[in-house]
Amino acid sequence: MQRKEPFKFMLQLAMFGSGLLFLGLLVFYTILSRPEAGFGNLILPEIFWASTLLMLISSLTLYLAEWSFDKHNFKSYRFYMGSTLALGICFIVMQLFGWKELFELNANSAIRTSRGFIVMISGLHILHIVVGLIFLVKIFIESLKRLSYVESFVYSVNPPNQLKVNLIVFYWHFVDILWVILFLYLWWQN
Repeated sequence: MQRKEPFKFMLQLAMFGSGLLFLGLLVFYTILSRPEAGFGNLILPEIFWASTLLMLISSLTLYLAEWSFDKHNFKSYRFYMGSTLALGICFIVMQLFGWKELFELNANSAIRTSRGFIVMISGLHILHIVVGLIFLVKIFIESLKRLSYVESFVYSVNPPNQLKVNLIVFYWHFVDILWVILFLYLWWQN
């Protein structure tokens, strides 16, 4: 029987817990989203569509970074890792612009209740993105410290370094899929 990697297992447990948290919020949102419960229909900001597209592209760029890392193409690895960082930051900025649009609505109390739930769900997701960005920045800085091919190669064949890259890719894809599910659900509900 193959031994489980403890860090990956801990990350899987944390992701499971996050998934349950968001599932609970969506169930709660669904139960309360009836008009008689004080909820109003709220159209999601258009910028949320664009930010969702950015999130999907960031997942692709991180996949390409991991692929480049495995193939020892370190210039591409650094480029795609930097692109993923930039896309993650742009996602957060776009979400904040979406919040601004939500708060500019001249809303009655029913719309404010719906808006509060959307901002809470989006904000918790942004928190997950920030955690991912912290680790992406750390790995990206490590890659910039090893610009020569030999240093990069030695770094890439070290199992703990391979694990770091694999874990952040695994986490980022989770956060990406999580946002797509959340966004589509909120869009469908409203």
